[in-house]
Formats: sequence, structure tokens, C-alpha cells
Amino acid sequence: MPAPYTSLQNIYTIVRRLVRAPSTAQLTNDDINDYINRFYMYDMPQHLRIFDLKRTFTFYTRPYIGDYSTDTVDPTSALYEFKNKYTSVHEPCYVAGQRRLFSQSREQIFNIYPNISQIGQTGLFGDGITVNFAGTLPTGAVPSGVPVMQNHVLFNSIGPNYYGLELHDVPTDAQTGTLTGDVGGGANTINYITGVYNLSFAAAPLAGQPINFQVVPYQPAIPQAVLFYDSVFTLRPIPDQVYPVTFDVYVVPTELLSTDLTQHPDINQWFQYIAYGASRKILQERLDMDSLALIEPEYHKQELLCLRKTNMQLSNQRVATVYTEGSANWPYGGWGFFNSPY
Repeated sequence: MPAPYTSLQNIYTIVRRLVRAPSTAQLTNDDINDYINRFYMYDMPQHLRIFDLKRTFTFYTRPYIGDYSTDTVDPTSALYEFKNKYTSVHEPCYVAGQRRLFSQSREQIFNIYPNISQIGQTGLFGDGITVNFAGTLPTGAVPSGVPVMQNHVLFNSIGPNYYGLELHDVPTDAQTGTLTGDVGGGANTINYITGVYNLSFAAAPLAGQPINFQVVPYQPAIPQAVLFYDSVFTLRPIPDQVYPVTFDVYVVPTELLSTDLTQHPDINQWFQYIAYGASRKILQERLDMDSLALIEPEYHKQELLCLRKTNMQLSNQRVATVYTEGSANWPYGGWGFFNSPY
């Protein structure tokens, strides 16, 4: 059972002593709690990479969807509020239990899996009057049964005064996308799986001008690489079914609520560091630099003590190299053992 002196109530007491505000008339408990959580949830995770805040995170892919945004507004998604719950993402990364390439470089991933557009003509032509066109992507350009990549569909033609007309896709689900851009009245949809499209330009393409398309066909399969860039996880190849994607993250500590003064930090040892950190923020806003200078040495001492457990934990294992899993670790094999994609 946690010791009573590590509770939120005791953190309040230490803060009041350090900032010389023993009365709630000088500094309310709600104000102190606000400073505590500002330090605990936003400053502390950035100052320290503590082993106890490291977790394993898993989300699940969906068939025919290669991009997974952490800006999702779906509260049922594992990636909901990802940027506010986790401070950083780390290797190793596993897909269906198999080690996969993890990168934050678009250049690296797209050099391996380039998004090269297939450029062609639908076989339809403008007449200066018609704005609505429908059909299926030609099998000569996109083989039957081969899906096309989301966010990479473009239809275009030339309209009045030789103005370029374009319609590009915005996914609505794994199968269907909405066409937007120079849109007119009509369905304006694309089926990523079948290649069936229905589009309507804002103006009629000139007589004789072809209706062109640009798409990226792909063959879905188990992903071999994961890119994390611009708050989006991109998997290549695009999944053909549901797979678990697992990697390491550092979490933001759990908020301490003023409605329960018996709460404790995630790790009891942190209570003094939190008290000193919250006090520093109060003194900084008061511009009381003399008092701030007095508590600064102890603040840094507590910071080192909080890191001591992490340093001891990490010192138990040497840094991994290509020789780490060599013959001395037989029968588990060398580097990358059990990670073969085959």
C-alpha cells in the first residue's frame, strides 16, 4: 500500500512550504493542482525518459487501408488522442509478431515502396456540353481485381479557355472515396476495389479532350515496413487483412485529480520531484527569482534520483549490436532471427 506521505495532499503541503503560501487565501488547492499537473503531465515527461513510463502499444490494421492518422476523431480507435497520451514512438516494431522495418524517413520507405502513378485515359472524351462521366478504370492500365491506392486517385481534363479541370479523391471508407476539386453536381465517387467511378466536372471538357486518370495500383499483403511521419502511420505493402501492429511508446503520466487527495503519482518516489517542479512554476510566474534559485539545487537532485532507477534498469543490459545475438546466444540464432518475412 502506498505510503501516506507520497499522496497528493502531502505534495500540496510541500508546495505551500516552498512557495511560502500556507493559506488557501494566498494559493488555493485548485491552483496548486493545476501547477502540479502542468509539471507532471507536460514538463516531466519531456525532461526525463523514465523506464517506468515505457509501454507497449498496439493498433490493428484494416484491409485495403495503408494510412492510420493519430489525428482521428473516432473515440473507439486505439489511435484516438495518441499525441496527447504518448510522448514518443520507438522500435522495435512488429506486425503480426514479426519484426518489421520502422522508419521516420519518407525517403527511405518510398524508395522501397514508391507511389508511382499509372497514367492513362478512360476512353471517354469531352464534347463541350457533358459534365458527367461514369465507367470503370481500363483493365489495360489497372488489372481486374487489383485495387488502387487511396489518396492517389486523380481525374483530369481540359475545360473552357483551356483551363485544367481536376478531381481528386478523399477516402470515406476502405472501399469508397469521394471526388473533390473542380466538382459539379453528381455522385463524384470512386470505388478503390473495383475501379468503378462516377464523376462530374464543374465545367464541360472541350470537344475531343480526353478524360484522363492517374492511379497507383497495388497488391495487398502483410506489411513489411511502417513509416511514422506527420502524425500518420503508413504501412507498406497495404494490408490485405487485419494485423496487429506493435511498438514501444513513452506515455504521459496519469493526471492527479484534486477531488481525491489520497491519490499517488504513478511511481511514489516521484512525489518530491513533482512538488519541487510545481513550486518552480509558481515562483517563475511570480518572478520570485531569489526563492527559485534557493530550491533549484534540490530540484535537480530529485531529478537525478528519479532517473536513478531508470539508469540502474538500463545498465543491466548492454547496448544491442549486430553481434548481440551471435553464437554465444545459441540456439536463438543471430541478429534478426525469427524476423524473416518468409
